Amino acid sequence: MTAAPPRSARGAAVTTALLAPAGITVLGLVLVPLILVVRNSFASADAYGGVQGGYTLTNYQDLFEPIYLKVFGYSLGMAALNTLVCLVLGYIVSYYLAGRSQQRQMLLLLLIIVPFWTDFLVRTFAWINLLSPGGPVNSLTDAIGFTDGPTQWIPSQGASFIGLVYAFLPTAIFPIYASLRGVDNSLGEAARDLGCGWWRVHTRVLLPIARPGMLAAALLTFIPTLGVFVIPVLLGGGRDQLVGNLIVTLYTEFRNQPMGAAASVVLLVLMVASMAVFGLAARRLRRKTA
Repeated sequence: MTAAPPRSARGAAVTTALLAPAGITVLGLVLVPLILVVRNSFASADAYGGVQGGYTLTNYQDLFEPIYLKVFGYSLGMAALNTLVCLVLGYIVSYYLAGRSQQRQMLLLLLIIVPFWTDFLVRTFAWINLLSPGGPVNSLTDAIGFTDGPTQWIPSQGASFIGLVYAFLPTAIFPIYASLRGVDNSLGEAARDLGCGWWRVHTRVLLPIARPGMLAAALLTFIPTLGVFVIPVLLGGGRDQLVGNLIVTLYTEFRNQPMGAAASVVLLVLMVASMAVFGLAARRLRRKTA
């Protein structure tokens, strides 16, 4: 009579069997395409823009041309600015939410979440209608005397930035709200009783508590902004390209797949480097609060 396998061995076998489909899916849909993109980034382009083969660093060298460096620099700057604005607005909204009753918090959160469930492209098209010459934004600015007659808000850099803030503001609100929702209101009241103004109450009491959530919000805002594609095209008219627009242009208009792959690899490196920076900041924050 053979002994039954130990319970730990059976549990490991069951875990492996359950995780195997997910592992195969990740391997087939993520790792294999990633390896192909990296491989193609070192290849030469044929006469039709396809992958000819061989190994060369020309694609990466070409990306150091000023016209491409400008796109990468603009993308980093736009991502940083969008992150900063989303953090400020996200903190204000989260602070307001945390001070409401439980029922009102749920209602306001629902109002934030429901548009977030809508398709990304549909939400961007909605802003085209809002900012159109006959849209409500033009009507409002004309009524208050800010503009004289219909104004062409789109396509423009400002419209593109508004779309970015609108798209990623919910992802900034949720982690900051999670950090502030459990804060006792008496902390702020005690600080005010000790002579602190509203600025010191926030900078000395509430912001340190919200810092982990703000760090997570910055990560969830900065990295996706780097690769966004739809918003600059629809609201900005493609005038000021982000890295995502550059990659699509290299693949479709320039018909240079190896160089498009190289730009994709550079974008991936920027994202990984950003995650490493945020990870180091989170570790340092944990050490300070420990």
